[in-house]
Amino acid sequence: MPELGISAVHVWHSALELPPVQLQRLETLLSRDEQQRAARFALAAPRAAFVAARGILRQLLAGYLGVDPRRLRFCYERRGKPALDPSLGSDLTFNVSHSHGVALFAVGRGRRLGIDVEHIRAGRDSAKIAQRFFSPSEAAALDALPAALRRRAFYACWTRKEAFVKAMGTGITHPLDSFEVSVAPDEPATLVHIDGDRRRALDWRLRDLHFDRDYAAALAVEGHDWQLSCHERHPEA
Repeated sequence: MPELGISAVHVWHSALELPPVQLQRLETLLSRDEQQRAARFALAAPRAAFVAARGILRQLLAGYLGVDPRRLRFCYERRGKPALDPSLGSDLTFNVSHSHGVALFAVGRGRRLGIDVEHIRAGRDSAKIAQRFFSPSEAAALDALPAALRRRAFYACWTRKEAFVKAMGTGITHPLDSFEVSVAPDEPATLVHIDGDRRRALDWRLRDLHFDRDYAAALAVEGHDWQLSCHERHPEA
């Protein structure tokens, strides 16, 4: 496990489509509540993805803390964002996102962070979604791009916004049109303003993450005094 200093943020990429023996091993790491939550999935694929993502998360966090993954305890913020239970006495912060068989895990120390990954799908009505959920400026910027760039730009904008919302821990209660991010996929990921306040936006830093052309992903981290490193995770046997 690489050392995670106070000025470091680590992002881990892992496949979630695992052999049954690995999936069973990961399920043994889960708490009773997590196992009950997994059992509530009606379909096998979402259930397996949940088990894999939560099991790998436990392995990662336990590796940083030097404890058995089964010893980890989680608490949940008011809007449902998970965090390590204060009884563990750790300043580790983390966030998880998974889509279409892959998961991304972000881990830092003492700072808010959020991560989002989305599988890029053809046929999605991105213009209609942008008009409904994006700010007017974002929707206009998307519409002004060449048609060949719009799908990837939509996903770039969407993941940048979702990463920030997840970092804030406000979830679906945070209107996506109340803040603005950069839109074009070939320009730096930037938080432009929060509720019209550009100074508040300066407290945050966004980064696009590139690991597969079929996916878009972004990271939002509080502060600027940090360095990103990316790693691939293979679940332990």
